[in-house]
Amino acid sequence: MRLLLTADTHLPRRARELPAELLDRMSRADVVIHAGDWVDTATLDLLESRARRLIGVYGNNDGPALRARLPEVARAELDGVRFAVVHETGPAQGRERRCAERFPDTDVLVFGHSHIPWDTTAAGGLRLLNPGSPTDRRGQPYCTYLTAETAQGALTVVELHRLPPRRTASRPA
Repeated sequence: MRLLLTADTHLPRRARELPAELLDRMSRADVVIHAGDWVDTATLDLLESRARRLIGVYGNNDGPALRARLPEVARAELDGVRFAVVHETGPAQGRERRCAERFPDTDVLVFGHSHIPWDTTAAGGLRLLNPGSPTDRRGQPYCTYLTAETAQGALTVVELHRLPPRRTASRPA
């Protein structure tokens, strides 16, 4: 099963639209996971119309309209792998321990909030993935997203994708 993981799209505040590469990859994914901070309902509508299956949660920047349509935490079993999705996980220090305690029956936790890509495994085996942001690199060298694959009850491939810098309108000299 092919997965596309994204978060922190922040449209239209951080960008006017989602990157074309992300939208193209979305059409090839079996499941799209969005870990919150959509900011506008139009982005949710777009992903719902393009994704074969969408799993999403709301983030701290998402208002009442998005909170009415999305949960704070989502759970799904995909190809025998137990996923949970949440926006915030707290500070980096101690994250693996806290998340393993909060999500004991989970194989993979997808989260957002920091805009910083993250891929670690907690002592008990919980895999923690943050795809970064495709629109707001917030001090990171690139805007990013993740793709992953599952097979026979295991997460088999996880790949971080760096997006090319957005073009900005040139200013007259």
